[in-house]
Amino acid sequence: QLAFYMSGFGNEFASEDPRCPGSLPEGQNNPQVCPYGLYAEQLSGSAFTCPRSTNKRSWLYRILPSVRHKPFTPMSCGDLTENWNEKKVDFISVKDFILVHTAHMGLHTVCGAGDSKSRNGIAIHMYTCNTSMIDKCFQNADGDFLIVPQQGEILITTEFGKMMVEPNEICVIQQGMRFSVDVFGETRGYILEVFGAHFELPDLGPIGANGLANPRDFQTPVAWYEDRTVATGYTIVNKYQGKLFSCQQDFSPFNVVAWHGNYTPYKYNLENFMVINCVAFDHADPSIFTVLTAKSTRPGVAIADFVIFPPRWGVADHTFRPPYYHRNCMSEFMGLIKGHYEAKEEGFQPGGASLHSIMTPHGPDVDCFEKNSTAVLKPERVAEGTMAFMFESSFSMAVTKWGLDTCHRLDKSYYKCWEALKNHFNPNWKPSSKPAETLL
Repeated sequence: QLAFYMSGFGNEFASEDPRCPGSLPEGQNNPQVCPYGLYAEQLSGSAFTCPRSTNKRSWLYRILPSVRHKPFTPMSCGDLTENWNEKKVDFISVKDFILVHTAHMGLHTVCGAGDSKSRNGIAIHMYTCNTSMIDKCFQNADGDFLIVPQQGEILITTEFGKMMVEPNEICVIQQGMRFSVDVFGETRGYILEVFGAHFELPDLGPIGANGLANPRDFQTPVAWYEDRTVATGYTIVNKYQGKLFSCQQDFSPFNVVAWHGNYTPYKYNLENFMVINCVAFDHADPSIFTVLTAKSTRPGVAIADFVIFPPRWGVADHTFRPPYYHRNCMSEFMGLIKGHYEAKEEGFQPGGASLHSIMTPHGPDVDCFEKNSTAVLKPERVAEGTMAFMFESSFSMAVTKWGLDTCHRLDKSYYKCWEALKNHFNPNWKPSSKPAETLL
């Protein structure tokens, strides 16, 4: 199926299905009678009184308003949870999450922190499924979903239009937006959920006006509608306060003929990321690879950053080029879309993940250290054919029971990748001799 897009990030977009020209009202948002007999409905992604720079809303012009539905009732949450395990975990590694054959996204919560009720926190989920959502859609009232497909493309139908999202692309479905997912076989991926904030482009500072993820490369779907009655009932699944509820209605929710605003779903191809890297010496901090950030109220501190490690050139002289050994005041959740992660080429497979908790030491395994400590330094391609990523958060994340036990994929020998690191200390080491300098 075809999907069409508009270019830009956070723009004031306007779109109408070409089957209904003139369906956007002229000069106002809420006319007494809308064109084509449509209903006007506003979707607010921020408080009315937020500054203009952060005010998010869109106006939807739909065949029937979303208020026409039966009451919501509780439903099973499966492995979707906010019951973070209180057991202390320094680090975990999952070589690859097994594909579980379930429908409607098959959400499994791995870890998280904070609370959706107070609108402050994050959660990380895996999705695994092989069945499309038929006459069913999902709405997250708790926060935004940043979806990272790892295996299998997904066709996402939203109230704003359709998006085809493939591995090595990402998409963001913002709070309150209804969507349905079609899959085309076994499908797996990662989801970063943030409560109480929206994703935005990171500030560039001295980098300047251009670089990293450029706004023009983000894509927002164009309006598309279906006027479809569902006599057997259409199911709306709503995630609210960490639990799932469902209701029934007799029509498709994707009946938006036209819309305008700046609160939209969007997608981005990671191949378009303009990489910044060191060209002299030392290893830059991974913040230079930030695609999107969800800011906290503390300047420079993120609720969550989405960071990638794309193919690039390594040219630094006199430098250990892989990631350095590190203890961090942030939590680091690593995932792998394809290829091999440069700091751990063995044992970390596409579809797997690792979590390094706050202030837990981590870094290259022994093979990576020994190889790169003696390598002849010359310009080389790094991470060719690979795409690793990181969800980094200022929250101290805890792991769910599913992540620790139920998934049965935990690599309990992960710590052994560092056990063979040798003591290279030489108390008799002397600096290399240099030619004497002559003062004239």
